[in-house]
Amino acid sequence: MTSTQPQNKTALLPMVICCALFFIFGFVTWANGTLIPFLKLALNLETDLQAFFVTFASYIAFFFLALPSSWILHKIGFKNGLVLGMVVLGVGSLVFIPAADNRSYGLFLTGIFIQGSAMALLQTAVNPYLSIIGPIDSAAARISIAGLCNKGAGVMVPIVFGILFMKNSEEVTAKINATTNIAEKNAILDELLQRVHTPYIALAVIFVLVAILIKFIHLPEVNEEGESEETSTETKSTKTSVFQFPHLFLGAFAIFCCVAAEVMAGDGIGTYGRELNIDPDLVRFSTSFTLICMLVGYVLGIICIPKIVSQQMALRICAVSGVLLTHCFCFFNRICFLLLCSFVRFS
Repeated sequence: MTSTQPQNKTALLPMVICCALFFIFGFVTWANGTLIPFLKLALNLETDLQAFFVTFASYIAFFFLALPSSWILHKIGFKNGLVLGMVVLGVGSLVFIPAADNRSYGLFLTGIFIQGSAMALLQTAVNPYLSIIGPIDSAAARISIAGLCNKGAGVMVPIVFGILFMKNSEEVTAKINATTNIAEKNAILDELLQRVHTPYIALAVIFVLVAILIKFIHLPEVNEEGESEETSTETKSTKTSVFQFPHLFLGAFAIFCCVAAEVMAGDGIGTYGRELNIDPDLVRFSTSFTLICMLVGYVLGIICIPKIVSQQMALRICAVSGVLLTHCFCFFNRICFLLLCSFVRFS
């Protein structure tokens, strides 16, 4: 995909918009880390498996909407796709209000699925812009900067939502467990769910305002027919399956593994910490701890690749170290968790 006009330098306003969108992606995505324990408490869910349908509802939307998103963008254009995605994201946020009023886990999951669908469309649209709003040889730097915005939001949202949603969670849990009267217990849960209203109404308003802003600012057009006719004809005549593009297939598999590790680390660490009987006031910020470490990784990538280490070698190092660290957590889980929390808390 190419721009209709070549860019000699990075366009500032489109870059700001892209970074803002990646910040929103991170904020919405990593809100799940707080919603999992919050909904388990507020909806009195019996198991962690039920609570983790929050993550399932979000990411299964990408599975269903990834390919349709490309068709939608082809029909309405990339810029209009961004506008539509932001509006749908706002709609998904508003679904949380009746979900809270009716204490309906199904409605909560529906709202999360709608948000995930919007994110699939938005991410399909915004990633090409990072390549075309400046020189192609600096595209990796722009992607890294956008990644910092994404994970920066991920650091913020568990702290903000942890304070808003999980405040006095231990005290509330004790009250629920001590109350035998069903009406009193329901009143406590209803009061707890009212914490959802203000944040998600505010998010819906912000998303719609961003959609309006995108509609009226100038963004370069994305040319989907970036390949030459000769190259396209040659590719069609020799390639009949996606599996004949090894870099594409292996790249998609690598992203699958990367996202799986990232999401499980961010969304699962809170439940993991509670199982280890870690202080709840520390556990509610544990998603932020993991994302701070991810931010460090982004910064190291910007500094080291390719000046110190090649992309290929960095991939090998990260893959091997990831396997080793995962095994360390399996065998020395409590020690590793406390070291992580202590490092971030006191550094």
